[in-house]
Amino acid sequence: MSGVARMWWILLVALLLVSSAGWAQSAAQKIIIDTDIGDDVDDAFALALAVRSPELQVLGVTTTFGDTEARAKIVDRFLGEVGRAEIPVLAGKATGTKNPMSQRKYGDGGHFAKSSHGDAVEFLLAQIRKYPGEITLIAIGPLMNVGAAIDKDAATFRKLKRVVLMGGSVRRGYGDLGYTPPVAPMPEWNILNDIASAQKVFSVGVPLFVMPLDSTQLKMDEVKRAFLFGQGTAVTDQLAVLYHLWGQETPTLFDPMTIVFALRPELCPVTGMHIRVDEKGFTREEPGAVNAQVCLDSNAEDFFRFYLKRVAGS
Repeated sequence: MSGVARMWWILLVALLLVSSAGWAQSAAQKIIIDTDIGDDVDDAFALALAVRSPELQVLGVTTTFGDTEARAKIVDRFLGEVGRAEIPVLAGKATGTKNPMSQRKYGDGGHFAKSSHGDAVEFLLAQIRKYPGEITLIAIGPLMNVGAAIDKDAATFRKLKRVVLMGGSVRRGYGDLGYTPPVAPMPEWNILNDIASAQKVFSVGVPLFVMPLDSTQLKMDEVKRAFLFGQGTAVTDQLAVLYHLWGQETPTLFDPMTIVFALRPELCPVTGMHIRVDEKGFTREEPGAVNAQVCLDSNAEDFFRFYLKRVAGS
């Protein structure tokens, strides 16, 4: 092959690689994650799965509930430590809460922390306008930002592709693991902390996929933790640090089911239902037109087989 031919061949390969990368990016699901990271540790496990999944294009991470700037700094550090500092981080409006933030020190260290963060609601609406019909909103915290976005511009909010929500308790309450004595439904944390916003989400008309307590009480036992934390990757090392700051023993991976659903919906099959959020924060199953697709059961073994293999990957 002559020098000129070799040069053209190299150029062609380079163009094909660029084209392939561009196609992969455009084919990826566009998501925004709205999170109250910093209290329970399951938000961090959800974020870890998102950044380990090339099928997802994370347009941004928004923080909600309580000290949203402190939460944003936790996200800043996590994304910086795992080499994904290019993902925008936005803060919602701060709210009052007495709930302790167990992982605050992780963000307070200043690693990769930005001095300030843009407005979460403005960012969400701007991204929907930029990509109408393409964005999946993953809501894994109390719904302050989501309710505020609906109040500000419901017409734009309705141009989301869908909302995937961790929230609610339809037929099983906290502690009902499927093999234990039944526990009646009860107000679930994400719904209870902003009932009015939850009512708006269930009535706004956007396709809604709900992962309630019924399908998300997924206990990560000691064997699974040892396997994951022993991998020594950037992502698993950050999870190990945040787990130890959390300070409890067995995490329940409520929130990661939303990301798993976006990637492998067959792992949390849904049923069309009419759900009403009442004034006490119960998510009531009632007759009526379907307003949500709800996952009422999941297989923990299948969930962890997928989750651990994906997050542990080098």
